[in-house]
Amino acid sequence: MRRLGSVQQKIPCVFLTEVREEPSRKRDCQQFQVVATENVNPVALESNINCALATEKLDGTCCYVTTYKGEPYLWARLDRKPTKQADKRFKKYQYSQKTCKGFTWNVEEDFRAVPDSWVPAHRVQHEHGHPVPDEHGHIPGWVPVEKTNKQYCWHASVVNYEAGLALVLRPHPEDEGLLEIASVPLSKLMEQTLELIGTNVNGNPYGLGSKKHPVHVLVPHGILRVRNTPPVEYQQLYSWFQECHEGRVEGIVWHCNDGTLIKVHRYHLGLKWPDGDTFLNSRPVVVHVDRRGYDPECLADSREDLFSTLSSLNGQHFNSLRDIQFEG
Repeated sequence: MRRLGSVQQKIPCVFLTEVREEPSRKRDCQQFQVVATENVNPVALESNINCALATEKLDGTCCYVTTYKGEPYLWARLDRKPTKQADKRFKKYQYSQKTCKGFTWNVEEDFRAVPDSWVPAHRVQHEHGHPVPDEHGHIPGWVPVEKTNKQYCWHASVVNYEAGLALVLRPHPEDEGLLEIASVPLSKLMEQTLELIGTNVNGNPYGLGSKKHPVHVLVPHGILRVRNTPPVEYQQLYSWFQECHEGRVEGIVWHCNDGTLIKVHRYHLGLKWPDGDTFLNSRPVVVHVDRRGYDPECLADSREDLFSTLSSLNGQHFNSLRDIQFEG
């Protein structure tokens, strides 16, 4: 079976964690919380985290760009999940044991059907020819974003397959303090994972668009560097998240030189998210979506096409993502 994308089943927390008997603030129906201790995870130390690249963890949904039908294509994250009965059995075991270790799955019978085009993510382990569920009882995977699939309409809004383009949010190449929304060839995003953020994703903590004029963009993973991060020590990171302007982020993902990813989420430290305005929304942004050089018919499927709408703002600067609004 084909496998795509380097989504890990679990990115380890920078601190060792413990389980507390309190309802999770992140996962529904989970009657316990996984919280950080003050002890640094040995995995982080072994990967020399103090020399790693710290990047902003974004609150969206994971995507991937690779080939489909012979062309560069956007793929949406789709975890294969257990049936209601199997999930109930799993939750009962998890609650009683405070762990998922030792639970036995029957992958052929315990999991819901997925589209024929679905493939498991690259790092999903396999046993006896079947993918192994992660600690949450999910099997991470991908499904191609088809324009006809309404379930992925917001994913579809950021790609134009006829023109071979995607709408990407990234630092401006000449000024890292300035963000830009740009139309980028899908071919330049091949084999990359990205985060889809916007109006209809996870409550829109970044204030993009509106109900009448939704706006969504793709952000390549690891592209938003976090500068002046404190040392990897519990109290210093806790204070940084609470007190620093740059700390108004969902979390940090460290990209270590050996390829290991290490993360910390505000939830791990018992902190609220979102908590007021976000750091991403405090940065100025310029729109670079230019229709010149492309077939007009490719960039205007309808009057509501996001590429066409943003092209009307081409070259304009805004104080923040929240300020990008459309008339009418």
